[in-house]
Amino acid sequence: MTDHSRSSSTDSPRRTQLLVLAAVAVTLLLWASAFVAIRHLGHDVPPGALSLGRLLVASIALGVLVFRRPRTWPARRDWPLLLLCGVGWFGVYNLALNAAERRIDAGTSALVVQVGPIIVALLATVFLGERMTRWLLIGMAVGFAGVVVIARGSSSGGSGDVVGVWLAILAAVTYAVGVLAQKPLLGRLPGPEVTWLACIIGAVVCLPWTGELVTVVRQSDAATLGWIAYLGIFPTAIAFSTWAYVLARSDAGTLTLTTFLVPFIATLIAWALLSEVPPALTYVGGGLCIAGVLLTRRKPRRRVDLVD
Repeated sequence: MTDHSRSSSTDSPRRTQLLVLAAVAVTLLLWASAFVAIRHLGHDVPPGALSLGRLLVASIALGVLVFRRPRTWPARRDWPLLLLCGVGWFGVYNLALNAAERRIDAGTSALVVQVGPIIVALLATVFLGERMTRWLLIGMAVGFAGVVVIARGSSSGGSGDVVGVWLAILAAVTYAVGVLAQKPLLGRLPGPEVTWLACIIGAVVCLPWTGELVTVVRQSDAATLGWIAYLGIFPTAIAFSTWAYVLARSDAGTLTLTTFLVPFIATLIAWALLSEVPPALTYVGGGLCIAGVLLTRRKPRRRVDLVD
């Protein structure tokens, strides 16, 4: 082997690692910025119009990506899961989150949505036959205690109310349903196709708010329309693509832990751009939510039988 080939073989893994780290950073930053952009637009753009506008833009952007290469279309058996993913994760999730952020700040919303992995673990025991462990039960209890603390802090603080927290919980539930529906699909279909079709299904769910969106487009300034386009292109089309790139090259369990940074990044952005800081109790509740998710990931110790 020549020196050049040795250098290439060592540089390639290093280059891949750097690209993965860059993709993780881009994904987390864009997802965090979405909470802040939604909060910023919430006063002027109704939840339904914002959801429909974001999903239409994302569908067009992802469609360009899908149709640039050979495509793999879903079989008939894939459509029930696609519908569940599109209706839940892309349709109802966006409507609930947008409505929640009219009532609670961006950082609090991001923290509440972090109970999603706990709900995924619970639903997996019901629908996928995964085992209910002691750590799962403890983690669920700690995580939902965190939600109660966040609700308490929001109801007594100046930046939100309990209804907003419950709307964010609905967003977390529909996120969990979408993840469980998407998981088997990604074993049979490419990620861009799944995300694009789910976006289109979510947009169809939001079609009843077409009139609202038309009014927003007619009456809003260029900055507002630019933020709607930003939500569709960057946190949706680009971030989901970079996430898929990372997921294909990393351990899913370890990777999911990095999403715990999203609420803190969202809080920093909201503080810098919106001068918005969550109530103090929100940080305590958020810490409990994250601790709960970490506890659900603990594996029970294997019993080792000693042979005489």
